Amino acid sequence: MKIIFDEQCANYRRPGHPERPARVTETVKALRAQTELPLAWAAPGEVTDELILRAHSPQMISRLYVEEDFDADTPYHAGIAAHARRSVGGALTAMQSARAGETAFNLLRPPGHHATRNRSMGFCYLNSVAIAALAALDAGAKRVAVLDFDVHHGNGTEDILKNQHGAAFFSVHQHPAYPDTGARNTGHNCFNFPVPPHTPRAHYREVLESALDHLKKFKPTLIGVSAGFDAYVRDPLAQGTLEMEDFHWLGASLRKMSVPTFSLLEGGYSSKLPELVFAYLKGLEGK
Repeated sequence: MKIIFDEQCANYRRPGHPERPARVTETVKALRAQTELPLAWAAPGEVTDELILRAHSPQMISRLYVEEDFDADTPYHAGIAAHARRSVGGALTAMQSARAGETAFNLLRPPGHHATRNRSMGFCYLNSVAIAALAALDAGAKRVAVLDFDVHHGNGTEDILKNQHGAAFFSVHQHPAYPDTGARNTGHNCFNFPVPPHTPRAHYREVLESALDHLKKFKPTLIGVSAGFDAYVRDPLAQGTLEMEDFHWLGASLRKMSVPTFSLLEGGYSSKLPELVFAYLKGLEGK
C-alpha cells in the first residue's frame, strides 16, 4: 500500500480549530511505528490549473490568494493555496497509483469534499476527490465511483460530479448536520444515504451496506473514497455511532469488490484518528 504525505501539510493552523496539524502528524507517527502492514511512502505530484479547472471556476482559484477568511469555519491561512494544491496533488498521485494496481491513501490536509465548484467551505479549499475523479475519466477510466463515508455530506463533490457522464457519487452521512444537504438523491448519479444523529450502530452499518450494494451495481472500474472518520462514536463534531471495527469492515468491504481503489483523508477529529485510519487500511489490505 502507498501512503501519500508531505510534512508541509502540517505547517498551517488556527488555534482552537478542530482541523489541526496533529490529525496527520500523529497518524503518520502511528503508521511509521506499526509493523503489520508494509507501507510505501510517496510525495504528492504537481497539479496544474487545467486539472483544477475541470472541477472549479477560475474565480475560486483566485480567491485562494485573498487574505480573508472564507467563512466562520474556513479560515484563510498564509500559503493556503499551496497547501490545497498539494492535497490535490496527493489525490492525483493516489488515483494514478490505484489505476496502476496499487491501493493508495492520501494523508494530506486540507480535506476537500465540501468545496463546491465555486466556493471553499467547511475546512475545504479545493475538492481533491472530485478533481481526481474527473482526471481519471479524462485519462480513460470508464466508470468512476466516489464513496463518501464522512459523517458530513460531501456537498461539494455532489455539486461537481452531478450528472457527470461516467461518474457516480454515493454518500452516507448524518442528517441533519453540517452542511444541511444530502437529504435525497440528486441528478441521475448522486445517491445519498442520510442517517439521523445517534442512529443505532447496527442500523448505521445496514445503511453503509446499502450504499455499498448500490455502488457495486454501478460496476465501477475505479473507486475514490472520501474517508472521513468522524462517524466514530467518540468524535467531538457529530453524533455518529460507528466503532473502530466498522472502519476495518469498510476497508475489507471495498477490498472484496476487487476494483482499483484510492482513498483520501477527509474528517475525523477524535484522538483515536490514527487507530481508525490504521483499522481502515488493514481492512483494505485484508489483514
